[in-house]
Amino acid sequence: MDDEDRIALFLDYENLAIGARQDLRLAFDVRPIADALAERGRVVVRRAYADWSYFDEDRRMLTRSHVELIEMPQRMGTSRKNAADIKLAVDAVELAFVRDYVSTFVVCTGDSDFTPLVYKLRELNKSVIGVGIRASTSALLPPACDEFLYYDDLEGIEPPPVAEPAPAGDRTDRPDRDLDDLAGVVAQSVAGLQRTGGPVTASTLKRTLLRKDPTFNEADHGFRAFGELLRHLADRHVIELADGSAKGDPEVLLASLDGQQEAFELLRSVVEELTAKQGPVALSGLKDQLRRVRPDFGEQALGFRSFLQFARAAATTGAIELRWDDAAGDYLLTVT
Repeated sequence: MDDEDRIALFLDYENLAIGARQDLRLAFDVRPIADALAERGRVVVRRAYADWSYFDEDRRMLTRSHVELIEMPQRMGTSRKNAADIKLAVDAVELAFVRDYVSTFVVCTGDSDFTPLVYKLRELNKSVIGVGIRASTSALLPPACDEFLYYDDLEGIEPPPVAEPAPAGDRTDRPDRDLDDLAGVVAQSVAGLQRTGGPVTASTLKRTLLRKDPTFNEADHGFRAFGELLRHLADRHVIELADGSAKGDPEVLLASLDGQQEAFELLRSVVEELTAKQGPVALSGLKDQLRRVRPDFGEQALGFRSFLQFARAAATTGAIELRWDDAAGDYLLTVT
């Protein structure tokens, strides 16, 4: 138990209840949040802030989940809401000082007014997890947190089906494009961690991805667990997995250089063919030419941040020559 994170849960209840009702057409339920936190540690504080005369029916649900109800004096308009926000922020900062053993604070709201509170808690060396309704969460709040969970995506939340289907134009190929982008981010992250030294474990990689994007969740890409995502990327030769020092936490490696060498040869053959027809080949548009030969080509999956970086790496191996041309206003490629 000593190794468990101690978690303090703070609910801006008015923001959550109204958001769930208006955006999800659901009554707010704290249990999916409690279940998600149970996987992360031991929740030792649970508090919800509101004028409970407006949410009388919700009291029983919260009490059953052992949530302490913090009653705010009834006031009119925004002053009532501001009073609850101020009380929540003051209590959270006070708890951070008087309860050293609480390592993680969970702030459940979509209100950007709580962003300074998140910054202060992190300044006090506390981890902060945010939880909010996707449609009513300010864009400023998730990047401020160490991790951000959308209530809509939690296990047990099933909004009523939407009557109108999404436009058909981008529906079939968007998931594949999103996964390609994710593969690039994973490859870049592994490459960066390897440069800092030491083995890169799955848990280290997951923390790095959350630092880059606190809203990252493998479930958004159709995977039930992070390990399942890694195995999928390994099957695509983006990464390789090896036994780690701890059971269930494998070491993550970039795919062997064979994939890169094959890609360099592909680039060389395409440039060679185009050069025979038209002379030196401009970098702009060349990626599309490679994809005509190899539709699944993607430089990010090979650990490169951009196509230019990939071309420069190919030039260092002698596969092609790369130079800037002022007249063309572009890089030109030729074969040696």
